[in-house]
Amino acid sequence: MAQNVQLSRASEWFGEKMRAFVFPGQGGGVVEPAAELLPAIRRVVGDSIPDQVKMFARAAWDADESRTLDVKPDVVAGHSLGEYGAAYAAGCFDLETGLWLVAQRDRFLAEAAEECPGGMVAILKADPAEVEEALGDAGGPVVANYNSPRQTVVSGLRGALGDAVSRVRGRKIPLNVSFAAHSPYVAAAGEKMRGVLDAAEFYVPRVPIVSAADGSILTTAESVREALKGQMVAPVRWVKVVETLAKMRVEEWVELGGGGVLTRMLKDFELPSLKGITFEDLRARLPQQAQNLLPRKEGE
Repeated sequence: MAQNVQLSRASEWFGEKMRAFVFPGQGGGVVEPAAELLPAIRRVVGDSIPDQVKMFARAAWDADESRTLDVKPDVVAGHSLGEYGAAYAAGCFDLETGLWLVAQRDRFLAEAAEECPGGMVAILKADPAEVEEALGDAGGPVVANYNSPRQTVVSGLRGALGDAVSRVRGRKIPLNVSFAAHSPYVAAAGEKMRGVLDAAEFYVPRVPIVSAADGSILTTAESVREALKGQMVAPVRWVKVVETLAKMRVEEWVELGGGGVLTRMLKDFELPSLKGITFEDLRARLPQQAQNLLPRKEGE
């Protein structure tokens, strides 16, 4: 009932047509930060820049550039690490706070990888319910990401992960991580992150954020903080995010942060009413749109 009320209010706030900004997690790929951001990054983390910080910096750079292009979202969402990019785009914290939070997240997950070496495997072309059934509930590997109706990610300890996914039908792709994210195996890292988030100042989001934990709509500073506290251990339910965006009548999402992985996954949902575009493609089409709006000279 609460979710239905939230969706009804969102429709009242923004009307019939909406645009979402979405931010990928580590599957989006790593690029070097823009030179303009390096002074701020080095003030926070020094000269050795962790990959998660690089990814957040790219998301923040895109979010800032979108404002200069006057491309604005009505709602934002992020996948795993991308939730920090979404919170920044919504104005929940400033750049240096975001860099500091993500640097701590990276450090805690690296410590978890040393204490409980693990991994993650994406399973394509398999029903999520079949994956859950194959894994069982014996306390071993678990579903970490419900990415789409055709893609599920499993997390587990290194020794048990291979045997677990061998019981699942579908194409398996090991991910380039050394920890079992979004599972009980990183609970200690999640607990440390809670303290870090409590120490940071959060602001009321300028636009709603759709939580990747359950697809709920976050509209207060404390609800965003609490969602980030639980997101390291909780599974990513991206399917719920897409369902919420569709119910909010979002017609277009723009994927910021590079890679285009979420936009490619959108095809699995078969939602003709929801179109996806990467920020790179949007940026490329804007000059052409502007040119089309110029007055035509006589004879053209």
